[in-house]
Amino acid sequence: MHGKLDAVTASTRRREGMSFMDEINRVRTRLSLASSLLTEEATKNALVMPMLKALGYDVFDPTIVIPEFSADVGVKRGEKVDYAIIRDSKVAILVEAKTAGTDLSKQHASQLYRYFSVTDARFGILTNGIEWRFFTDLDAPNKMDEKPFFIFSLSEYNEGDLAELDKFSAGKFSVDTILGAASDLKLRSLLSEEVRREMASPSDELVRLIGRRVFSGNLTADIRTRLAVLLRTSFQEVLRDQVNQRLKDAIDRTEPATIAPLPAGAGSGEEMADGARRVDVETTEEEREAYRIIRAIARKVVDPRRIALRDAASYCAILFDDNNRRPIARLYMSGNKKRIGIFIEKSEARYELSTLDDIYNYGDEIIKAVEGYLPKEREAQGHVKEPS
Repeated sequence: MHGKLDAVTASTRRREGMSFMDEINRVRTRLSLASSLLTEEATKNALVMPMLKALGYDVFDPTIVIPEFSADVGVKRGEKVDYAIIRDSKVAILVEAKTAGTDLSKQHASQLYRYFSVTDARFGILTNGIEWRFFTDLDAPNKMDEKPFFIFSLSEYNEGDLAELDKFSAGKFSVDTILGAASDLKLRSLLSEEVRREMASPSDELVRLIGRRVFSGNLTADIRTRLAVLLRTSFQEVLRDQVNQRLKDAIDRTEPATIAPLPAGAGSGEEMADGARRVDVETTEEEREAYRIIRAIARKVVDPRRIALRDAASYCAILFDDNNRRPIARLYMSGNKKRIGIFIEKSEARYELSTLDDIYNYGDEIIKAVEGYLPKEREAQGHVKEPS
């Protein structure tokens, strides 16, 4: 039966021209409802069931997904798990749902622990609809581990996360395949957790280890304290440099920067098509770098090719669709003080910049400025929002 289900799911995706990423991205759009999901039932209906459906499981077929699953052996009387996913007539995955916004790191998956040992399930999932924590029995057979081997966040994921999640889909589910990767995933998760902890607050052990490589003197308590502060700063600098380089590489792989050129014969103050007036000025490398940062931030919500740079005598303008009536930001780079002005609802708010990296601190404002032009664009195109 499950072979038939898998074939139907794959056929449906092909017919609709949807990839697995498309399916998950469509569920992600429902996150706008998260603040309204005040109960577990609301969370199940709005996020959990759509996610199970995206994974290829028919939530309305009780031979595939059993809601309010109950087992009679060795568990508290009347206790239930929210969903049991059936494969080959056996329970394969148990799912316990919490209200959206619940901090899962502070939740004890008690029902999952108890049911795990008395069913055929090899995997347990604890979710608040947004974050999905996957458990198995790596530490002791038939006893669910206390820590998940994989965490998927619907609000932030990459291609690697999607590849791991896809292993749980109806068409690709294989206990052996998942278990084969689970151990490495769990170790990688634990290592990442330790790295983040060390980056935020380097331990004395790490300070001593690295300190011996860079400091020839005696590592006294005062020296170790100083090294810990410097090491934390170094972590931040290395991480920032890597992020900036990746953003630059990503932008360089797209089309060249959309910097509006002066037309032939244009002189100082020539009027352009949209009523703006340009002067013959030179765009500095610093302004170009700031533009690339803004473009990288804006690409989260719009094609970066629609973000244009237009220079002027007293400031450098960043425009939406190279339209002077659609300003996103202005860069004020001349003089000792550097500032950025960001336009939200045609009102400019200016912020001082110590370095160009400070622009990232105003990423939310830049996104809001760009999004301010999108509703007008959809209205002009007669866009009608389709029901989800």
